[in-house]
Amino acid sequence: MKVLVIGSGAREHALVAALSRDPMVHTVIAAPGNPGIDVMCETRPVDATDPQAVTTLAQECDASLVVIGPEAPLVAGVSDALREAGIAVFGPSQAAAALEGSKAFAKEVMDAAKVPTAASVAATSAQEAREALARFGAPHVVKADGLAAGKGVVVTRDFDEALNHAVACLEESDRVVIEGFLDGPEVSLFVVCDGTTAVPLTPAQDFKRALDGDQGPNTGGMGAYSPLPWAPDHLVDEIVEQVAQPVVDEMARRGTPFVGLLYCGLALTKNGVEVVEFNVRFGDPETQSVLSRLETPLGALLLAAAQGRLSEYSHLEWSGDASVTLVLAAEGYPASPRKGDPIAGLEEAGAVDGVMVLHAGTAVNEQGEVVTNGGRVLSVVANAPSLQEARELAYRAGDLITWEGKSYRNDIASAAVQGAIRVPVVAGSSEVESVAENTAEGARAPRSTVAWWASQAPQVPGWTHVYSGKVRDLYIPVEAKDMDDADRLLMVASDRISAYDHVIPTPIPDKGKVLTGLTAWWFDQVSDLVGNHVLTVDVPAEVAGRGMIVKPLRMFPVECVARGHLTGSGLKDYQKTGAVCGNELPEGLGEASKLEPAIFTPATKAELGDHDENITFDQTVELLGDSDAEALKSLTLALFERARSIAAERGIVLADTKFEFGRDFTGQIVLGDEVLTPDSSRFWDAEGFVEGQSQPSFDKQFVRDWLTSEESGWDKDSGVAPPQLPTQVVEATRARYIEAFERLTGRKFPG
Repeated sequence: MKVLVIGSGAREHALVAALSRDPMVHTVIAAPGNPGIDVMCETRPVDATDPQAVTTLAQECDASLVVIGPEAPLVAGVSDALREAGIAVFGPSQAAAALEGSKAFAKEVMDAAKVPTAASVAATSAQEAREALARFGAPHVVKADGLAAGKGVVVTRDFDEALNHAVACLEESDRVVIEGFLDGPEVSLFVVCDGTTAVPLTPAQDFKRALDGDQGPNTGGMGAYSPLPWAPDHLVDEIVEQVAQPVVDEMARRGTPFVGLLYCGLALTKNGVEVVEFNVRFGDPETQSVLSRLETPLGALLLAAAQGRLSEYSHLEWSGDASVTLVLAAEGYPASPRKGDPIAGLEEAGAVDGVMVLHAGTAVNEQGEVVTNGGRVLSVVANAPSLQEARELAYRAGDLITWEGKSYRNDIASAAVQGAIRVPVVAGSSEVESVAENTAEGARAPRSTVAWWASQAPQVPGWTHVYSGKVRDLYIPVEAKDMDDADRLLMVASDRISAYDHVIPTPIPDKGKVLTGLTAWWFDQVSDLVGNHVLTVDVPAEVAGRGMIVKPLRMFPVECVARGHLTGSGLKDYQKTGAVCGNELPEGLGEASKLEPAIFTPATKAELGDHDENITFDQTVELLGDSDAEALKSLTLALFERARSIAAERGIVLADTKFEFGRDFTGQIVLGDEVLTPDSSRFWDAEGFVEGQSQPSFDKQFVRDWLTSEESGWDKDSGVAPPQLPTQVVEATRARYIEAFERLTGRKFPG
């Protein structure tokens, strides 16, 4: 079999390498290729986006199969021309390639196929974009509707940056896609399709941002690795069943069968697998690692897809090794990469056992030197028995290659090696979030503390457990299909306790009853100011005292914080800027200084393991609109002043607190979640209050103090889960919570 590969990047270099390993393939030709590919096989010049030119070349080469690498030729209709000429081609038609060529079209197909993805709006004007950004809130996700080489997406918390990108996209196209942010680790899964059957390859993860820590602008991809040691069991089957096959079926129903490579870019969220994007070709740089591990002959597989014979493949064979791809980029990438710098060390790096150096943005100058000729210059692909070894090998080989201005990320696959990737588990399962604590060899470590607590959520007759957070367990009626179908929810406060963004593996007895009892009491104290979500506290015996049956709410995406004293993050902001969340304050304030009047300091909501981010009132307006932002501010400050007065009568200082609001089915703004508990508020003893120094709180201070003591032996910045709490800390913390309940309510704690 003779195969013609269209393209000139590292992806095509990887395709050529994999095809060359297929015993059925006797000749590989690449067009136009690059200096690295030229060493491996014959290359021919061609305009890859000219359907007739590519067809003529395929006929001249007598190609048995044409494999199209990049997206642009597909959108230009190259595969259609080849098929019309009777040439087998692996790559979708121009009509089917619209899955990548138009984000709005892809959303339309997903909606028709009932494929899970983020809610979105295809805005056709700056005003529509502005409204959509405000509706979805931060982080803002803005996508160019057409092709942008993987760089048309902006994800940012900055409203102005998001809007500016949307406006720029509208200058190039008649619409721009604004969508909700999908929070969870991302996965790339390539699926080979023949118009009817979908055969998955192995999943990979890539790194889109230019800089370490997922900072900097989006790029085409700075590295990748495969397999994913943290991926849930049966993930691939789930993706094929819920995403790939429904899309293949829908495209066939429309009369535009999808024949080629469906790249499923996915996020594993608390709602399950959701689609971030589709591409219609092999992704770069994931292809480099995925194909390096493929043992099934690639040429035969792709020819079977082109000829509609994928049903012959029940499974594919894979190497047991792990693979890491490190992308080496030119100075200035992605904005304006510098070209023409001579590259040294290619032979030395390529000679390292287990390493392939694949070319992308390279050229040969007049002196015969290989030089930089693009943004992403080379891919260093390393395969080894473990992910850690593959990662070390990739960086060792990468260090052998030098040129002026070479840049790369230092953290490719590091989180996976360290077991630090968090995987939210689908609502309704026994786990809600597990921290992948895999070894470099990919062995499954014990489940995280959070997952263990989620599995311990009590079974409640008539209710189905669907979610566990840091503190609460959530249930829907057994007759409800899902959260959207539920007309009421059972919210149960557990005895879990968290500190420093970790759920501690030791419960605090009766803590859940304290939180629930205090919340119900406070709801009564402020009922004339605002309604709440509680329907009844008459709950099944299994969760008596800890549960409330509540109305479902459409929650506002902000934490509404009121501060009556300066402390914590507010004090830090003041010391740096003289203000807190845009509230200018007088000079000379310090720890615990009283603020008269209290100030409104909103924050964005964060997932477990992340920090809430303080925002200004103006940013709140951008998120919610003027009317809702003003309403929440007014309610927050009114509630705070009422609570501060009540607490003062009981000898307690309310320093600060947070409220969460939502709209019920009537559209009314009501209080949700817990209110004015030791977990959501700072309560200080008025008798011992001294301005200018840190105050002891009616909360988990005993826990925080012990965790940061030498006795615990734990470093809160280590990334390691905290240890079990000793008995004396548990007892002291329980007593402090109960004291808060009794002091505030004037009642004996029921126990």
